[in-house]
Amino acid sequence: MDTRPIDTPLTTPDVPTAAEVAAAYWAAAEARDWAAFGALLADDVVYEMPQTRERIRGRDAYVQFNREYPGDWHTSVQRVVGTGSHGATWIAFAVDGRDEVGVSFFDLAADGRIATITDFWPEPYAPPPGREHLVERW
Repeated sequence: MDTRPIDTPLTTPDVPTAAEVAAAYWAAAEARDWAAFGALLADDVVYEMPQTRERIRGRDAYVQFNREYPGDWHTSVQRVVGTGSHGATWIAFAVDGRDEVGVSFFDLAADGRIATITDFWPEPYAPPPGREHLVERW
């Protein structure tokens, strides 16, 4: 049971919030600053993509995965949220003229480094017929 007074913050000044870590993660990725990127990750970080059923274990392998990702890709953070040790981001991802959207979930270890990342990269699709009278398309 948490016995801190109600006005005590959940984080300490020396441990960043999940939202701050998630924002720093994408900033380092976009800058291709692999040292900064790796510093945000726990040694035993686990990265998962449920849609392709891929999993990468360990900081070195995950940094290499990102460093070697093909194409001229760029990210733009649309939204970052987080509370406690959990954070999430919505990003725009552009690679070789294609625009995609990604949603990432982050769980932090006690030291503030990223312990798990789960990425979803949904493919756009046409909506099923029969609801045109209820929706607006953009």
